[in-house]
Amino acid sequence: MHRSGFVAALLIGLSALMEDAAAQTADEHVTFGPAPYVLGRLQQRLALERGEMVRATRQSIDGYLSKPEGAGPFAAVVYLHGCGGLSERTRRHFASMLTGWGYVVLAVDSFSARGLAQACDRPMPDRQADAWGAMAYLSSLPFVDRARIGIVGSSQGGIVTMRLASTHDVKIYDVPDDLTFKVAVAYYPICSVATRWLAVPTLILIGEKDDWTPAENCLQWLSLRPAKGAAVRLQVYPGAYHAFDFPALKYGLSSFGHWLQYDADAAARSTSEMQDFLAAYLGK
Repeated sequence: MHRSGFVAALLIGLSALMEDAAAQTADEHVTFGPAPYVLGRLQQRLALERGEMVRATRQSIDGYLSKPEGAGPFAAVVYLHGCGGLSERTRRHFASMLTGWGYVVLAVDSFSARGLAQACDRPMPDRQADAWGAMAYLSSLPFVDRARIGIVGSSQGGIVTMRLASTHDVKIYDVPDDLTFKVAVAYYPICSVATRWLAVPTLILIGEKDDWTPAENCLQWLSLRPAKGAAVRLQVYPGAYHAFDFPALKYGLSSFGHWLQYDADAAARSTSEMQDFLAAYLGK
């Protein structure tokens, strides 16, 4: 792979997100299936007429599970990585931070099992199905409170988070009706992928100078929202770029034609705001 492409893949995945101390966080490698699609009655009837078994494909997805000390039950968070994949240092940073706040964390790796190095310049797989599968897996664990599960996503993972937080008239994924995300946090997403109002309280964190997922897109989407649906809070950090919470980008870097740069103030504020927002909706 060309060096610039290799570096970009690492960066978008936030591969060196935090200092080496985060790498000491213990986690457990687990696998689970993405949520299957709901088959309509016509699809089921035609399949049965052909003598076929009506069964969804169940590819295994990799994940990394971390939990606080104790028996629980704990609130939990599903973490979705960016378009460069899930690096060890990224997942361990989020695991350290979120378990420190008292949450079980399941970091989803949507690419490894599919043989993808990155999906920054190519179509991404069905990551919504992965997220629902991760939620179903968490809900089966005895130390997780299935009524208190949230979702956090960065960049492409933030885009998926906005879709998961959206309202849907038709049930697409075969998950129990009582299994729903209670809160969502999206780091620098494209907001216009979401429906006009959301079903889940959502915090959006984005830089004013982000030229990959522009803040203006989120501001415009927010201005068009009707006065209904779940609460939405948009935080735009003045002077901040894409990947503002990535310390390795202190001096900035161009990747896939976009500028990425760390902003210590924006990073600290976003961490504090995420902590408060999660506590407000996942607290007992």
